[in-house]
Amino acid sequence: MAQEAPTAPDSGDTAWMLVSTVLVLLMTLPGLALFYGGLVRGKNVLSILVQCFVMAALMSVLWITFGASFATGSDENLFIGDSSKLMLGHMTADTLNGTIPESVWLTFQMTFIIITPALMVGAFAERMKFSAMLIFTTLWTILSYLPVWHMAWGGGLFHDWGVLDFAGGTVVHINAGIAGLVACIMVGRRRGYPGPNLVPHNVPFTVMGAGLLWVGWFGFNAGSACAADASAGMAMLTTHAATAAAVLVWMGMEWMIQKKPTAVGVATGAVAGLVAVTPAAGSTTVGGALAIGAISSFVCYFTATKLKHALKFDDSLDVFGVHGVGGIVGAILTGVFVREGILEEGVTTAQQTWAQTLSVLVTIGWSAVAAFIALGVAKVVTGLRVSEDVEVGGLDRSEHGEEAYNSEG
Repeated sequence: MAQEAPTAPDSGDTAWMLVSTVLVLLMTLPGLALFYGGLVRGKNVLSILVQCFVMAALMSVLWITFGASFATGSDENLFIGDSSKLMLGHMTADTLNGTIPESVWLTFQMTFIIITPALMVGAFAERMKFSAMLIFTTLWTILSYLPVWHMAWGGGLFHDWGVLDFAGGTVVHINAGIAGLVACIMVGRRRGYPGPNLVPHNVPFTVMGAGLLWVGWFGFNAGSACAADASAGMAMLTTHAATAAAVLVWMGMEWMIQKKPTAVGVATGAVAGLVAVTPAAGSTTVGGALAIGAISSFVCYFTATKLKHALKFDDSLDVFGVHGVGGIVGAILTGVFVREGILEEGVTTAQQTWAQTLSVLVTIGWSAVAAFIALGVAKVVTGLRVSEDVEVGGLDRSEHGEEAYNSEG
């Protein structure tokens, strides 16, 4: 017999989703801000913190005013929603999404749109104008984040293909990673890249930030079950398993090749595992999670340490190398390591893997084109890059009129 739709929210599910929402916001503020802030030089740390902080405000307003509508509206469209939910005017305090208030669900999704463009700032750190960053991220979010969200989760193209993306492999990580790659190429390399002066100024910041990301990711992945149930429990376990495996693999690679396991390395390895398991968290086995974490860490390590230098693009904080590549690996392997009972009857793992691959290819192309357009507009309006004098002196002083560290104190 068909179950009746709930008339009141489930208190347990609602409580978990409130906690998950806070955990995902914690990933950006202060998790990502600290992780990225420690990796840049001291003269640019405030610029990173401000960019992450402002993303929380800018993307929240964008989501509330029209973003949620064009992402979640009308499952009849393959690529974009509609204007039926502008300003969230359709919603009341009693409106439900499943077993939780729609207000909670929309706020949870708001934290995703906050962190996605915030991830991208690491690709062009230490050299893009703050004004250009605002224009770029706003336009890219409209042109790429909202459509890919709709394709994956709003009943659009990926949904029609049966693609599995539990918590944002395409929507968040591949989307941001590809845009970051386009941005770092169009903005150009930092002065002195590659060179010994471009080193992290505060490794403890980075490790603490990675720790906050690891904790917050339980809200990101387990929260995507939208209920306090068995799916959330498995997502939490698989998330942790993949991350643990990724840390050990990255550490082992550094130990063998560079002879020393570094703090930045284990922190980066953790993020690689978290990224890769994101699309698979709700559908993979525990063994599959270990494999996804290990494989992604191995591939991301060589992308971030070898491929980037071979191709001579300055992805400052390895946004493409970790989020883009980790997201691609994880999204494809989601089709390989599927636990029993997840796939529709008659669908083979080979067919599912092909569907996953198609979604990856579409996201890569879509995000790249959107980034190119958004950056082109920003270049015309304000110019993309700070002057040479500003870059040498640091963005903190020139862009924000402050310095993180008082040399006289």
